Amino acid sequence: MTPLDRSVFLRPIAHRGWHNTLAGRTENSRPAFTAAIGQGYGIECDVRPAKAGLPVVFHDETLDRVTGSKGLLAHHTAESLRSVLYPGSATCVMTFDELLQLVAGRVPLLVEIKSEWDPPDPAFLGEIARLSIAYHGPLALMSFDPAILIGLRALAPALPRGIVSGLYESEDGDTWWAGKISKDKFNEIFQTHKKSVQNVAQHQSIMPYSTSAGPVALISGSTRFTDITNDIDDI
Repeated sequence: MTPLDRSVFLRPIAHRGWHNTLAGRTENSRPAFTAAIGQGYGIECDVRPAKAGLPVVFHDETLDRVTGSKGLLAHHTAESLRSVLYPGSATCVMTFDELLQLVAGRVPLLVEIKSEWDPPDPAFLGEIARLSIAYHGPLALMSFDPAILIGLRALAPALPRGIVSGLYESEDGDTWWAGKISKDKFNEIFQTHKKSVQNVAQHQSIMPYSTSAGPVALISGSTRFTDITNDIDDI
């Protein structure tokens, strides 16, 4: 594990890699990450569990939107994922370990750990912690889910980590959270982790806020990375 140097992250960050589907660089794929490295951009990626808690670089619960396959990612092993290819490419879905080997410390990594607001899988978090501790290069972990970060604090307290925040509901009443978490559940989580959220909010963001619509941006939509820190006791 490399000690956090915040200045290293102050550069363009390629959201899900420098992706362009028409150019054969699907989001969160090896070509998208390779292109970002070639430009010297930092990389933001998504990690969620496949079968047995294997950390895999993928945004959605299901394979349908960005691959030629269907079904739940969680049903796949590392071996079976090798047959899940991105359209127009011979590239398959990467494991988190494969991504770390590809980047090898050349550019900073911001890793969003996906959550469906269920209790975190200990095997999944344990493997993320193990791989991140062994990694040599600038890396920080983040999640919308406070329970994910609290679990990582217990497993690897020295790893840089931060909460991701976003509006539950826009001014016109639209919300992308609706299909994921009810307002009652949202309030329950907030009250449970209220002290943690307040402590995070008191820390100054190291990243400039941006609403860039392009792939080279830390921010997508209304979300922002609130803080990268390894000195918050509560989260």
